[in-house]
Amino acid sequence: MNRRGSYQFYRQRRRHPIIWVAALLLAATACLFAAAYFLGARFLPPAHSQADAEPAFAEQTTPDDAPLPTHTPAASQDAWITELLSGTEAWALVLVNSDNALPDGHDPSLETLANGLQVDVRAAGPLTAMLNAARAEGLSPIVCSAYRPISYQRTLFAAKAAELQGMGLTPERADEEARRHVAYPGTSEHNLGLAVDIVSSDYQLLDNAQAFTPEAIWLAKHAAEYGFILRYPVGKEAVTGVIYEPWHFRYVGVEAARALEANGLTLEEFWEAALLH
Repeated sequence: MNRRGSYQFYRQRRRHPIIWVAALLLAATACLFAAAYFLGARFLPPAHSQADAEPAFAEQTTPDDAPLPTHTPAASQDAWITELLSGTEAWALVLVNSDNALPDGHDPSLETLANGLQVDVRAAGPLTAMLNAARAEGLSPIVCSAYRPISYQRTLFAAKAAELQGMGLTPERADEEARRHVAYPGTSEHNLGLAVDIVSSDYQLLDNAQAFTPEAIWLAKHAAEYGFILRYPVGKEAVTGVIYEPWHFRYVGVEAARALEANGLTLEEFWEAALLH
């Protein structure tokens, strides 16, 4: 064998160990991957998709020591209605509107205010206290309208109907149109004796601008403390059947006023809820 042949043989002999080492490394790596897969499949928890996790979460039950829910059951939510209707001032919750007229014989006991107007004697004290509290804040509220006898309401209504007939309307059409301007006798809260119109001494017009006077703002905030509610609030015209009147306050009692205010209810909505209760 010549030297060149011996050198080539030597190089071929030297390649064999490198090939074997590489093969061993590949085999070892494959074993490691196989072992990791085996151990993971055996000891790690199975993976879940979001779709799998949601039903499991929905099926969880509340532990016995978990805090009680913060919402009030429906029965408890309606309990305040029963309490008000059975309370000492249930008489103040009577509903008077175009569909619920007072009887002709309604004759409340009245107390005369300092300006000569009259209100139900049971509402006179709270009304005076409310007005005095407003005045103590530097305000000047004025009661411009209070109790009206049904007989006086008849006079007002008849005068309006006659005016409309003089404009060419038939008696039936005049009667219908008059109801848009003057409450039909017995259907005005002023016939009840529990309603008053209160305006600012600096602005005595009965329009929406009255709502922006300091007196109206104060009354809207504090009236419930004295048992009064804003009877015809904005946004409730379809419910009450009366335009927004920021000057018209109605006595319903302190508990009822606070409850109606807290629940955002008019007197019509209160009675609707009471009938369903």
